[in-house]
Amino acid sequence: MKIGYYPGCSLSSTGREYNESLQVIAPLLGVTLQEIEDWNCCGASSAHATNRQLSLALAARNLALAETQAIPEVLAPCAACYNRLASARHALAKDTRAFEKTREVLERPEFSNSVRVKTSVEWLRDLAPVIQKKAEETASRSATSPSVKGLKVACYYGCLLVRPPEVTQWPTQWDDPEDPSSMETVVRATGAEPVRWNRRLDCCGAGFSLSRLDSVARLGREILQEAKKAGAQALVVACPLCHVNLDFRQQAIARKAGGEFDLPVFYITELVGLALGASQAQLGLNRHYVRTDSVLERSP
Repeated sequence: MKIGYYPGCSLSSTGREYNESLQVIAPLLGVTLQEIEDWNCCGASSAHATNRQLSLALAARNLALAETQAIPEVLAPCAACYNRLASARHALAKDTRAFEKTREVLERPEFSNSVRVKTSVEWLRDLAPVIQKKAEETASRSATSPSVKGLKVACYYGCLLVRPPEVTQWPTQWDDPEDPSSMETVVRATGAEPVRWNRRLDCCGAGFSLSRLDSVARLGREILQEAKKAGAQALVVACPLCHVNLDFRQQAIARKAGGEFDLPVFYITELVGLALGASQAQLGLNRHYVRTDSVLERSP
């Protein structure tokens, strides 16, 4: 099985572990990642707030390259990248003038806007039966390796994976935008146990990291407190911004809250990798700020 791959900028910098863990699990799941050749930044965080045509052209160029390279579906693991690519595809499908102008700007009259964009959550949800089977096989072979079986995790979707629904659920609805379940399906397939909690769709405030740090700390504190209250031993995310905000800033958030959270934050691909027998070093867990050892070395 082959799928197109758009890593985006974060997965080679702050979200390096996301890329590494994805590269580890793809072959274990029988998937070949075909990276879009000559891809460019999708413009997340700045272009769409500055110039609409620029934001459309930046994202559409990647979709046009995928078309040229005969890639019908593209996996965009970063939630922000996914949202920008999906938003551009939706806008160009609904606005004929913008579509024609974008083709003109890109100098690609053959561009048809046909490439489907997927999140890592949707992609792994569709592979859940394969993940479960391989996780069970791995557990039966190596009973002494770190296990995620029984680990209680809070699935954190954040604000970009399923919203706005007119974009993320177009042309077909891949999950319920108000009560999604895809991440929980993947978590159960690994043997871990998702907890039910109230802030899985809340924004963590990462976009305000430079301008309103107090608000970022407050939002992060509320998310971490709610996850702990629900009995979670770890958080699972699918966004580099969410990860850096809740992992890197967790100690500072805890100081403001007057306590400790000690809540590891896993990328969903890392959790799958652990279930399939990959080592913590292979998955980049040694670079997390909140150590993962304590929850992985517990007895199942």
